[in-house]
Amino acid sequence: MKLLLLGPSGQLGWELRRALAPLGQVVTAQRDAGADLSQPHTLSRLLDNVRPQIIVNAAAYTAVDRAEMAQEQDLCVRINAHAPRALAQWAAQHQAMLVHYSSDYVYDGTGSHARREDTPLSPLSVYGHSKAQGDTAIAQSGCRHLILRTSWVYGARGSNFAKTMLRLACERDNLRVIDDQWGAPTGADLLADLSAHMIGQAWLRPDLNGLYHATASGVTSWHGYAHLVLSYAQRRGLTLQVHPEQIQAVATREYPTAAVRPLNSRLDTRKLQAAFNLHLPAWEEGVERMLEEII
Repeated sequence: MKLLLLGPSGQLGWELRRALAPLGQVVTAQRDAGADLSQPHTLSRLLDNVRPQIIVNAAAYTAVDRAEMAQEQDLCVRINAHAPRALAQWAAQHQAMLVHYSSDYVYDGTGSHARREDTPLSPLSVYGHSKAQGDTAIAQSGCRHLILRTSWVYGARGSNFAKTMLRLACERDNLRVIDDQWGAPTGADLLADLSAHMIGQAWLRPDLNGLYHATASGVTSWHGYAHLVLSYAQRRGLTLQVHPEQIQAVATREYPTAAVRPLNSRLDTRKLQAAFNLHLPAWEEGVERMLEEII
């Protein structure tokens, strides 16, 4: 089996390079090697050259606030909506499978219930709208596909929320963190392992194709996330200026941003767990494992 991985250098792409290897030959494609998602019309040349059976798209425009700028909106839509449409159309024509990653930003974040896959889309931002358009285009293309919709993704490689909290807690004498946005921090390593498992099964069973919510289990706020990070660091002997119990809880309205964030990013993962007979670990387990690597 030949797999084409787009976005191989990002947090998720880096983990996918490891997780996908047992499935077959993994061809990685960078932007400078013909995988420029900002130019969707050029992607067919790359696909015709590689002829993959599985296309794994880990590339995306993720500058959520910058996407609200008039000069960035078109770029965001081209990468997150038009490029997935082009990939899906090629996959449909060549009996290939497309694996794509979506976001909790496709929902409006109201209430406190976990969204199911059939919940109507109601994005609040340009980024959210672009991801919703990409998901819809893939579903309408008729191609074999897996869409993993996730939230609050982090990885040990590169920058992430935990690293930022550790740095600020060492540099400052106070720390203010939002406590009214709720979700499940989800490791890129977990998403990569889920992807490999799901691809292996869905390739043999087309009835498993479709959209799945994929996050770690449990829920927390950014404040709760920060508390766990600093508590773990304290137990490991890291010298902190701000201790876990000193983190100040603040509301989202105190940190205005260009893009509106969903307050409720809870995603119901029961469909994925039942279809693929999988157990999704608690978010704390993944975060602590990541912290063990970086501290």
